[in-house]
Amino acid sequence: MTTHLRRSVFARACLLAVLALVGSTGCRLLEGSLPQPLEAPLLPGQTGGVFTTGHPTLASAVRTFFGVRSEPEQPFEFPHVIHVGRDIGCTEYCHETVLEGPVAGLPSVRTCLSCHRTIATNRPRIRQITNMAASGRDFAWKRVFDYPAEAHVRFNHAPHVVLAEIECATCHGGIARQRLAQRNVEMTMGFCVNCHNERQASVDCLTCHF
Repeated sequence: MTTHLRRSVFARACLLAVLALVGSTGCRLLEGSLPQPLEAPLLPGQTGGVFTTGHPTLASAVRTFFGVRSEPEQPFEFPHVIHVGRDIGCTEYCHETVLEGPVAGLPSVRTCLSCHRTIATNRPRIRQITNMAASGRDFAWKRVFDYPAEAHVRFNHAPHVVLAEIECATCHGGIARQRLAQRNVEMTMGFCVNCHNERQASVDCLTCHF
């Protein structure tokens, strides 16, 4: 190899090295000037490591897939059967916001005492509620009917009850015959879609998932 050829090869190698150095430096400077992506927050029960948008753990995914749900523990056993048996409607006192918007609403201590300040005041349960009111405490009800968070379902009560005139028992089952609210109907996607098809309502995804 001639001296001229060696010099040419060496010059090209030096030029490539300089270009590579400049390019890598420029990339680092550019990366530093760009906004960094936010780290996704951990899901409830997730301690770190592998992130999944659906479930924090494999166990929670399995429970959801097979429809395994824990029974909620309520502040006390509310006797639906007694109240409904006295012709107290669901939406008259206890779940009155069901006619106004998406959430049915759950009764507070004040709601109960609107009747029980003078009715059955000697019953142990009513005494318990009266003591709660005196100490400024309220009920910590747990939801019985709900959807998995990853389903992104937004159910709006008012259009179903007011416009479509769907009875509460259609989705909630025979709660009126129970002492403690239980999950009587599995409101899966198939359950909702079948009902929409029967009533010729929209089954577009954004109807329920938004």
